[in-house]
Amino acid sequence: MLKFIHAADFHLDSPFAALPPGQARERRRESRELLFRLADYANANGVQLLLLAGDLFDSAVPYQETGEALAAAFGRIRAQIFAAPGNHDWYGPSSPWRTVDWPENVHIFQENRMTAVEFPSLVLHGAAFTGPDQGEGLLTGFTAPADGRVHIGLLHGELEPAEARYNPIRREEITASGLTYLALGHTHKRCPPQTFGRTVCAWPGCPEGRGFDELGEKGFYEGIIDDSGSVSLTFVPFARRRYEILDVDVTGQNPREALEAALPQNTETDLYRIRLKGECGGADAKALETALSGRFYALEVRDHTRVTSDIWARAGEDSLRGLFLRELRRQWDTAEDGPQRERITQAVRFGLAALDRRDLD
Repeated sequence: MLKFIHAADFHLDSPFAALPPGQARERRRESRELLFRLADYANANGVQLLLLAGDLFDSAVPYQETGEALAAAFGRIRAQIFAAPGNHDWYGPSSPWRTVDWPENVHIFQENRMTAVEFPSLVLHGAAFTGPDQGEGLLTGFTAPADGRVHIGLLHGELEPAEARYNPIRREEITASGLTYLALGHTHKRCPPQTFGRTVCAWPGCPEGRGFDELGEKGFYEGIIDDSGSVSLTFVPFARRRYEILDVDVTGQNPREALEAALPQNTETDLYRIRLKGECGGADAKALETALSGRFYALEVRDHTRVTSDIWARAGEDSLRGLFLRELRRQWDTAEDGPQRERITQAVRFGLAALDRRDLD
């Protein structure tokens, strides 16, 4: 029986530019700390093999201390470690994959073709990006020998892409590979294991979200290959913080009360974007964000509400407000389509906010 961890897409030294500078520095520090947490987990759980499927660094020239921190974490791990550089951390002259002194238990694939590391009952096959693009499929034409050993593949790439830039992989190539397991990286959203022919393959996603395009629970796959060659995978949540988007319908309600009622428990360590939806005379998104920010590591509140139908009731007033509403209502009534009416509705919301000296996001 072989026990392994399959992880990818750490993107160490990501700038976290959307956060304030202090929090961005803290998130980068936490990203490095994840390496040592992973080392402790691997040792505590008897992991024999650590498969890292590319983009461990966010660029091919990260900070020197980041590479050294990764090497120090690897030095703690008792398992054998294999890494296949991807499009962000591609293997080149200035790459930390070449310049850092890696422990003896670490093997880094260096060529943009499949090469092998052999053990008595196990063979590891992998390849590296040697530039930011890899238009030719690294699995193309590859077949592992039928020699009774377990054959594992490690690659950074994408399945059946529309554009062949990042090691395009075809289903039929996986089927023909003869691999027991194919550990993949590049897709930041975790994909359930898939089987093509006799080969199981999976993308674990990134172990920590970095923005609101990387939502929910993040982590890695822990796998077992038994003596019959059968593969089983378990997803292990490992992120310290989560990014989440929460939609709250405030129709007919006080926005603050509706938002309070919709908030989940235990959000103090997470980053949230709350979108106010429905019909409302106007919600002060910034005031809500300020009032609730202490419940989150970071919070954005965005007002996506539509004006209520009775907002036009004051259009008959002999005032600047009335003149503004009459003109916008005339445009709304003669609008050609829904998107045009939506733009006019937005103008009403912001115009009324300005007249009331309210701040809208």
